[in-house]
Amino acid sequence: MNLPELLEISTKWLAWAGIGLLLTTLIAFIFRWGVRFRLVGATVFTLLLSGSCLVFGASYTPPYVVEGAKYLPVVFDNGYDLIVTQASEDFPTEAIEPTLEQIAGNLKGGGRNGAMVHIRIRKLERVNNGVSKPIILGEIVRDIDKGITLPLKGLSNDA
Repeated sequence: MNLPELLEISTKWLAWAGIGLLLTTLIAFIFRWGVRFRLVGATVFTLLLSGSCLVFGASYTPPYVVEGAKYLPVVFDNGYDLIVTQASEDFPTEAIEPTLEQIAGNLKGGGRNGAMVHIRIRKLERVNNGVSKPIILGEIVRDIDKGITLPLKGLSNDA
């Protein structure tokens, strides 16, 4: 069962449970049962969970997946216009373009305020003992305002 289905089913079950608890709470107040105030808390919490599942289900968008892409950890993100990911020494060259497209596709606007976000894949090349040089494997630019990804820039060795 995928997440949207789970959210839909959970929302329905929690809503029915909340309605049932609401009716039980009303009966408890009419007959002055001792658990009536505990039922108020349980009812409110159940209805709150139902509402939260409903809102999350409506706002959920599954991640963008590109075939051939590999997972890379983000090592730098200035929160505005630059994201740098770290590739391993044996990262396949054919995975560079799909990985860049996948990272760009999953990028949300957030606080980037319409920036042109540069997404780079780099790896570290060992120069001396304890000294390394960053090598840029690929770069792509994502326009947050228009929601488009601009063409790939070629491979370069700029740091």
